Amino acid sequence: MHQKWQHFSTASRKWLWILVVLGIVAALPVAYDRYQTESSASNVELVFNYRGLAEVASYHAHPEQFLQEQLDKLKAAGITSMAMFESTLDDFKKSRRLMVYNAQDIAQMTQSVVPTDENFTYILFTNEENAGRLTPVIEDTFKSLDINVKPWEFHGQKGLIIETSPEDAALKPMQPDPIAFEMLRSKGFHIVPRMSDSLPYDQEAMEKLLAYYEANDVKRILFEGDSVRGFNDNEDKNSLQSFANLLNQHGIGIAAIENTKKPQAGMSTLAYNIHYNVVRLYSLSDKDALLDENTIADRFALATKDRNIRMLYINTAPSRSASKAMVTDSIDNIIKSLKEPGNAIEQMEKNGFHMGRAEAFHITDSSLQHYLKMVVVLGGVAFVALMISYFLPLLTLPAFVLGLIGSAGLYVLKPTLFEQALALFVAISGPTVAMILAVRKINALNGADSELATGRRVTHAIVLYIKTAIISMAAIPFVIALLNNITYSLVLNQFRGVSLLHAAPILLIAVFVILYRGGQPFRQIGKLFRTPITLLWVVAGVVIAGAGMYYLSRTGNAGKVSSIEMVMRTFLENTFHVRPRNKEIAMHPLFLLGIFLSIRYRNAVYIMIFAVIGQLSMVDTFAHIHSPMKISLARDLLGLGIGFILGLIAIVVWQIAEGCWKKWSPRLKQQ
Repeated sequence: MHQKWQHFSTASRKWLWILVVLGIVAALPVAYDRYQTESSASNVELVFNYRGLAEVASYHAHPEQFLQEQLDKLKAAGITSMAMFESTLDDFKKSRRLMVYNAQDIAQMTQSVVPTDENFTYILFTNEENAGRLTPVIEDTFKSLDINVKPWEFHGQKGLIIETSPEDAALKPMQPDPIAFEMLRSKGFHIVPRMSDSLPYDQEAMEKLLAYYEANDVKRILFEGDSVRGFNDNEDKNSLQSFANLLNQHGIGIAAIENTKKPQAGMSTLAYNIHYNVVRLYSLSDKDALLDENTIADRFALATKDRNIRMLYINTAPSRSASKAMVTDSIDNIIKSLKEPGNAIEQMEKNGFHMGRAEAFHITDSSLQHYLKMVVVLGGVAFVALMISYFLPLLTLPAFVLGLIGSAGLYVLKPTLFEQALALFVAISGPTVAMILAVRKINALNGADSELATGRRVTHAIVLYIKTAIISMAAIPFVIALLNNITYSLVLNQFRGVSLLHAAPILLIAVFVILYRGGQPFRQIGKLFRTPITLLWVVAGVVIAGAGMYYLSRTGNAGKVSSIEMVMRTFLENTFHVRPRNKEIAMHPLFLLGIFLSIRYRNAVYIMIFAVIGQLSMVDTFAHIHSPMKISLARDLLGLGIGFILGLIAIVVWQIAEGCWKKWSPRLKQQ
């Protein structure tokens, strides 16, 4: 009975492979939908931080003149939009729209005594226009917070008294400076307002503000701080939905900032409620704005091409230079990066992008996608069951059946967790199954004739190299189809389990090579337990553990890159236009050489434990959903091509070294 069940389980692999193939076929139309989505928005918007520019201007002898000159230069360099923060009294003070005094200042100015129980804020406007335009803005803000505001004059200058302390008044955000707003519009800039969530949500005031923005052709809002507008009051006022309704009504979208320490709270909910009228934004910090012009240009080009970024946000700030004995800024450096010598705009246009208003992706979701994904799920579960079958053949069918039942339950309870979990398991299964089949083929060749001619060994290595890559990449359509959701492209939702994907295939192949290669895993386990542990084993274990920790630290987006690796990355990017992943460039040649050696030298098969990194890396490339599919595919194919060439070179070098050793080692022994 046991043998019959094992035979039946092994025979069922054929049907599981058929389901895998059907899953791949069903995944292709879904992948095409994603390709259409990724190709639907090609405009890149260059946004400059107006607050930083105004702060730089405030350090110059003629601030207004300097500001106007820089705006004209930035416009000529290709900047199309200005980001405007909510204004504060400090902003108005820096732009010389008003002056702010406390009670002690007023006592000195009026030669009177400081009030004992009055700590108010006193404002004087610098001219009539400022008084007329800013008084309503200030009054509306503070009165909405139940803070009294009353008119005041001093020496004929109009002003206001705000009945709160200057420290408190300075923290209150107001709508962007209307005078600067109109000036920027008159120069042809689009406005990207920045909005905070620090004040209580007011639907009526928000309706008025968004109507004003719509009338001034505002198409997108960027949030400031840790949350989107309305998040803090959402429980009491359902403000996220109310705010979303207003955004939809006025045709205004939002921007999501890349690589923040944590996503702005409420972003996912708001994005869903506005039907994902969202674009991704890369922010160049004021420190990074001082980098070499070519470096900045490369960052912009890579962000748009490799990460679906459609807004580039540029910061600047004044800095004190002791060597130049003056206050400096990065504006000229930014202009050079956009034009000559950096030529960032030219690079982006060569990549197929156009400079203009950023647009959200048009989501393509065909009516058949729901049914196709059901076939994809069936094939994905079959792929995982196949992987299990090579370790525990008796569990092949139970694993498949339980996988289907578990998938159905998880889909009903937590669909997002289900699609991520199945995508992860398939991503692990693909390279693992591919490498297991490669090891089995190598064992068969080694057992049949370990003295094969060099030419035949090379031929077998090439065929197995291609075959293994195809099987590994068979997992890619499943990952694409299962994670085909705009939330992943916008990084509102992230694929979890990257570290497990990088570690599991290595561990599984190590187990297979050590325990299953001889076909008697339990005997191998017993042999391992009887093997004495030597100092060499301990040292090797420490080295492997250290290498493993370093390897895992390089996974994801947080890994640090050495200067040598940066030079190599730049060379590859400039040479091939798309940069293959370093893991693949290193491990594909090792795999090809490992096949060649293992056919003759049985223990060389341990190389496969490390060579699987190249196979899993090809699948992992597609787990970065924010990267366009065509870029990920180009990376994989380039990695395979370069790895193939380097692998053949490695085989030639080995043959030369082996020939030299055979020729000279007898003489060394005689000496």
